[in-house]
Amino acid sequence: MGRRPEVFVRQVSMAEGQRLQQISRTAKDPVKLRRAIVVLMSAQGQPAPDIAHLLRASEDYVRDVIHAFNERGFDALNPKWSGGAPRRIDEQTRDWICVIARCDPRFLGQPLSGWSLAKLRDYLTATGYVTTISVETVRRVLHERGVSWQATKTWKASTDPDFTTKMRRILHLYDHPPPGGRVRCVDEFGPLNLQPRPGRAWRPQGHPVRLRATYHRDQGVRHMIAALDLATGRLHYRIRDRKRWREFLTFLTTLRARRPDQKLYLICDNFSPHKHPEVRAWCATNHVELVFLPTYASWLNWIEAEFAAVRYFALGGTDHRTHTEQDTAIGTYIRWRNQRAQPKTGFATNSKIRHPDYPFKAA
Repeated sequence: MGRRPEVFVRQVSMAEGQRLQQISRTAKDPVKLRRAIVVLMSAQGQPAPDIAHLLRASEDYVRDVIHAFNERGFDALNPKWSGGAPRRIDEQTRDWICVIARCDPRFLGQPLSGWSLAKLRDYLTATGYVTTISVETVRRVLHERGVSWQATKTWKASTDPDFTTKMRRILHLYDHPPPGGRVRCVDEFGPLNLQPRPGRAWRPQGHPVRLRATYHRDQGVRHMIAALDLATGRLHYRIRDRKRWREFLTFLTTLRARRPDQKLYLICDNFSPHKHPEVRAWCATNHVELVFLPTYASWLNWIEAEFAAVRYFALGGTDHRTHTEQDTAIGTYIRWRNQRAQPKTGFATNSKIRHPDYPFKAA
């Protein structure tokens, strides 16, 4: 039997040669890249056996690529992926899988409070929705239809009958501080006990920071009382052993001393020391107005965001052994933060609470 006649690509123009070179350098699809190399090498006069040996492919594959290029040109370089095997689970069944996944298993007579993928698979096969299905297929069906594994969260609405009036009063103070007055958000942060605190840090994979576990915390707790000055964005604070009305009133006197010529508008929650008769009497005689948040609406207090930053940057990932050490860490962070502080403007500008009809009433 004689040798098969050699097959070469048709004559390639200079422009086609440059295009082939570009594809062979930049193509991301491995099939297109491989076919372009075959055509380019054939155009350079290399026979099919040599190309097959270099690419570790069969000679028949090389000849097929050359014939296809001679017939269809550059379109022959693009892979024509087949549609794959037909789906064994029809669309209606896929819809049912998602419906069942979103159901409480107890509603379907199962002694479970939630589905795992394996238990959902077992229920689908036991009830005849499918003959057989893998856990991975269940996962992909749910993913394709936007059903994801999510944590349950709590939700609490304010029960304050004067919620709207109080909220709008606070937003007005945020947006339009009274001339000759100073708006400050006041709250307590704590308790500051001594314990290893979880945090996040950049570390090599598989080598997280390890903190000790504590079984006895016998050094007591402390509390931070702080005020956020909206005009400057600075935090003022004191750390005390208790957070009674006496400590709160002492803190207010320090705020008063900072701005003796301006009326103070202090936004605070409904914690009982804030409403103590001694505190109210002092405020009435010292040009201080206490502006109370609606019940269960501490998120309206701008200082809450600053407390989250203190918790994250000053305490996250730490394991202080003494209160002095922990107080120093908090103070160092707040001084660093105050050096970079900017006036606070634009509270929740794009939030639904800015809508004139908020809170929306059910139809």
